[in-house]
Amino acid sequence: MDTLSINATGISVSLDLAVGHIAALEIEADGRRLKPLHRAPWVGSPRAALPENLPEGTVRLSGDFLCAPFSTSDVEEAPLHGWTANSEWDVVESSAIAGGWRAVFRLRRKVMGASVDKVFTLRDSHPFLYQEHVFSGGSGAISVAHHPMAAMQGGGRLAFSRKRLAVTPAIPLEPDPARGRFRLAYPARATDLNHFPLAAGGTADLTDYRMEDRREDFITLVEADHGGPGWTALARRAEQDLVLVLKNPSELPVTMLWFSNGGRDYAPWSGRHIGVLGIEDGRAAVGHAASLGDNWLKHEGVATAFALAEGRSVSFRHVIGAVAFSGAEPPDIKTGDGGMHLVATDGSARDIAFDNEFLRIGRSVPA
Repeated sequence: MDTLSINATGISVSLDLAVGHIAALEIEADGRRLKPLHRAPWVGSPRAALPENLPEGTVRLSGDFLCAPFSTSDVEEAPLHGWTANSEWDVVESSAIAGGWRAVFRLRRKVMGASVDKVFTLRDSHPFLYQEHVFSGGSGAISVAHHPMAAMQGGGRLAFSRKRLAVTPAIPLEPDPARGRFRLAYPARATDLNHFPLAAGGTADLTDYRMEDRREDFITLVEADHGGPGWTALARRAEQDLVLVLKNPSELPVTMLWFSNGGRDYAPWSGRHIGVLGIEDGRAAVGHAASLGDNWLKHEGVATAFALAEGRSVSFRHVIGAVAFSGAEPPDIKTGDGGMHLVATDGSARDIAFDNEFLRIGRSVPA
């Protein structure tokens, strides 16, 4: 069995058990089937047609997956983004619950000696996948991040919960012009997401995803202390929907954005990975060793790993969903009073079914 699919009223999700990537997420809305997550164009190609040294997680790149660690595995040997994104998961449980469905998966390998469980919950008529990951036992510390990817045919607009800082790393993803291109300045930082420095001078609006900007860019957003859930809303123009990604900032304090829009010219990307945005909520710096060491985020008071220990479990939660939406500007998001409230720029509001208790805002999170 390569995939397991689960369903609740109005929503279904499939997990690629070979690598732990979400192969498909479909949501029924206003007579349409919304597909908020991306699947790389080479998925399903003969393995011999792809570069020999390509990690399995890149071979089957799709949807969302758990990175543990995020980026380079340079503490414990593993492929890019760790075994959680590159190796097999077993189905532990898949059964109906009151008002929905729940499935539990377990990674066959261990990470820093810890076992890893992935828990999916779907609720009837909720347009969201509720996820939890649990690390049990182990030693040392692990950086983590989710890696949901949305693709756009005509670009889109972004909105966020309040962030206090946006920072690019020292080196761009594609510094060699013979292999690719980038647009943002590296390194650079700003507190205004509408005016981030460009490599060529001037500034860019990080909330505007434009299809004409062929580039590969990566930037980290640090959550402000606002007391609510962290969220990203992406209004996709051509798809006429709103992709929603939510987290508990005390668990996952940063949101890393990956702008992948034809900015890599080598296989398997070959200029065809177009209109993709990674919305990567995490507790991480770039690389496992960097996350454990003296990194810039720690200087900002931001945790970049979870400590592991025998007899102890650590967990974190995450939500991905979508609703039909034809507006130009994404709305503000408010949660509470038994649901989610989308507040448009003109002040009009729309209510969406949402489990406000799931993200456990305000709970104490161990380091």
